[in-house]
Amino acid sequence: MKIDRYGRAKIFTQGEIQTLFSKGFTLNPPRDRALFAVMLYTACRVNEAVTLLVVDVYDRRGQVRPEIGFRKNNTKGKLATRTIPVIEELRVRLKEYHPPSMEGYLFPGRYPNTHLRADSASWILREACRRVGIEGVSTHSFRRTALTQMSNAGIPLRVIQEISGHRTLDELYKYLEVRPDQVIGAVSSLSMLAPVEVVDFEVESEGVPVPETFPF
Repeated sequence: MKIDRYGRAKIFTQGEIQTLFSKGFTLNPPRDRALFAVMLYTACRVNEAVTLLVVDVYDRRGQVRPEIGFRKNNTKGKLATRTIPVIEELRVRLKEYHPPSMEGYLFPGRYPNTHLRADSASWILREACRRVGIEGVSTHSFRRTALTQMSNAGIPLRVIQEISGHRTLDELYKYLEVRPDQVIGAVSSLSMLAPVEVVDFEVESEGVPVPETFPF
């Protein structure tokens, strides 16, 4: 678990996500819920989220697009543009959020033509988690949570890689967390390898015992 910004970012439980979104974000609730919902429901990096433009998410009528496009220049390594479908849970958060302008960055910064900084997003999250008593979290927690959830749901790794934007499956593996109950379940499955015990038995026919070993 991440402590004092060292270690691996925590994987959220469903209850922690509910608490964080309902009680944690108090500075600018619509904006912050939209920001971190984008990170959770698209598995994107914090820098990819804060550099989104309004037109990447809303159409000219102000309606949420069916997909969010993460531009190549804003992705890690600038490898390729990614397009992620907007699920209903994310659509709700984006509909609640009203950007200050329908031009420029989706999450604007303090100064004109700037976006919210990644370290500012980290501070917002730390304060929200402190408020509700959740430890070990960083902005990477949303990405790790999303990718691990998809893996646990049985989604093929190649499909998850397409969503995450990782260049190789080896890079993706580092994000996936194995829960203790999964380890217990895996080990418990080995019980099927236990040798079957032979139980002595007698079959009686008209009061005459039948030998346990049959001569045929």
